[in-house]
Amino acid sequence: MVAHRIEVSAQLENAVAHALNTCSIALLAVSGGLDSMALLFAASKIPHASQKRIVVGTFDHGTGPSARNAAALVARECSRTGLECVTGRATFAGTREEEWRHARWEFLQGLAALRGASVVTAHTRDDQVETVFMRILREAGPRGLAGLYAESEVVRPFLDTDRATLERYVRQHGIRYVEDPSNKDRRHLRNRVRLDILPSILRKHPTFADELLTLARRSAEWRRSLDEILPAIDATPERDGALRVSRSSLRGYDADSLRVLWPALAARASVVMDRRGTHRAAEFTMKGATGGAIQLSGGVEIVMSREHMLLRRAAHIGRVRTAPRETRA
Repeated sequence: MVAHRIEVSAQLENAVAHALNTCSIALLAVSGGLDSMALLFAASKIPHASQKRIVVGTFDHGTGPSARNAAALVARECSRTGLECVTGRATFAGTREEEWRHARWEFLQGLAALRGASVVTAHTRDDQVETVFMRILREAGPRGLAGLYAESEVVRPFLDTDRATLERYVRQHGIRYVEDPSNKDRRHLRNRVRLDILPSILRKHPTFADELLTLARRSAEWRRSLDEILPAIDATPERDGALRVSRSSLRGYDADSLRVLWPALAARASVVMDRRGTHRAAEFTMKGATGGAIQLSGGVEIVMSREHMLLRRAAHIGRVRTAPRETRA
């Protein structure tokens, strides 16, 4: 049993060390929760000289004592281990998971750009299963079903590790963490999926999670093959984040092909198309008139000119802002 615990620890720490070696600068996204504190602890085990290439980013969502305590815990642990910690703070305390995620990622991506770093997260196998299942519920197409297996600049050393293994690792090493009370709030879909729906399905169908992961891997392979086709489409990103697509480069594709191409093109503008939006975009491409426009979910529109189709976010859509300042520990 002791030998097994040592082996598991070594595997996790080696996975983190290998992942960090792929980064010139590694920005660890540490929330203070169990998974990310395991990531922080494992990162602290790499050779001291390599730790100079690590920056820890934590974010206080401004939602109350739990959020403050989590950020403070991360700062203390970084101080104890000698790792640099940068804390971001929200200027607007959102109430929805989507708002929290947007604010957190805005902070992390801004810090990563400032430092020339790659973001490293503690996403697990369980997170991937939940993500794929939720995307099925939302009628995502093959592109979305890849989930966290899709090619990304984000580094995820624990993606093949289940949450139970990280829990054992945390207990074994006495790693401190803060339990976010929102993780038990069933008003959030992910919590209902994690706490109720998936456990119920797995009791009846134990291989369900493996089947979701197989679907995700095939979808990721499909995405990679599709990305090889996309260079033939004349699509130019604009400075404001919009995407200008040549109408002539889409001419000749049928509706089924366009329903495949549009989500991939939209991803270049950081837009995720749902099933309904994909069908509407394909129909508009084939039948829309110059000067026309369609509205898609998420405050996105497609405007058709004589030569191009412009995919962009509608001007009236606002964004959650985060504080520009940062504090170090």
